[in-house]
Amino acid sequence: MKFNLIFLLFLSFSVFAQNTNLVLHLFPAGTELIGNIPYADDTLKKHQLDIYLPENTQGKIPLVVFIHGGGWLVNDKYADIGYMGNTVSAIINNDFAVASIDYRWASQAAFPALIQDCNAALSFLCKNADKYHLDETRIALMGFSAGGHLASLQGLANNNEIPDFYMKGTTQKFNIKAVLDYYGPSELASMPSSEDPLAPEAILLGATPISRPDLSKIASPISYVDKNDPAFLIFHGEKDDMVPNRQSKLLSGWLNAVGVKNNLTIVPSAPHYGKMFDTEVYKEMVIDFLKEYMK
Repeated sequence: MKFNLIFLLFLSFSVFAQNTNLVLHLFPAGTELIGNIPYADDTLKKHQLDIYLPENTQGKIPLVVFIHGGGWLVNDKYADIGYMGNTVSAIINNDFAVASIDYRWASQAAFPALIQDCNAALSFLCKNADKYHLDETRIALMGFSAGGHLASLQGLANNNEIPDFYMKGTTQKFNIKAVLDYYGPSELASMPSSEDPLAPEAILLGATPISRPDLSKIASPISYVDKNDPAFLIFHGEKDDMVPNRQSKLLSGWLNAVGVKNNLTIVPSAPHYGKMFDTEVYKEMVIDFLKEYMK
């Protein structure tokens, strides 16, 4: 699919990025928002994050890091929350903190800048865990589409030593207990548009995955699967015409091959994103998963 089509599609549901109030009402009453926190010692707007805490938070509570989608090219830290209101509300109601992060788009900085930003944000959250009532020993990553790719890459590469994935002076290992991946690409070279120079994955890498399989491998989550990886909960739409659900099937297959706990749900008739992923059944699956692996 051409870049301009994907750009317009993702732009169409980025309206939640316009104002914090458009997403704050989706959280339970009394939720505390600490907004627009710089995490990288600079003034870039894309290096900010928001923290949502349950009402009257005491002590340190487990953290869910929310990574938005947008083809690595659009949207911000309010996107995706808008159609996942039931789930994010339940996460807060079950005494988890949520940190939603921004990161530079691939049009601003090519890979590995985006994963460096994700790791820098998590490094900041861990270093400031006491200040924000966060338990840095219990972390889950939750990503959507391009954010699902980044969450999976961050979670799987965490127990590998890859200096290029980190900004200078930031933490290079985290206590990531679980990853929730919603329809994220897992192997860039097998994406349908892997030969298209205008495709998002080509802009991410600075080259088509087919022409640079070495870069594609470095940027593909499945490259880092091993038996010590965190548990995964994976959702993908049956009718996804942007990221084929075989991408999630491939990831689940690799995780199964090395014995990593994972659960893949192909959501019947679901497209690439939307409220079909926020039903009562799937919300309960998320909460049960977090409770099990974030003890």
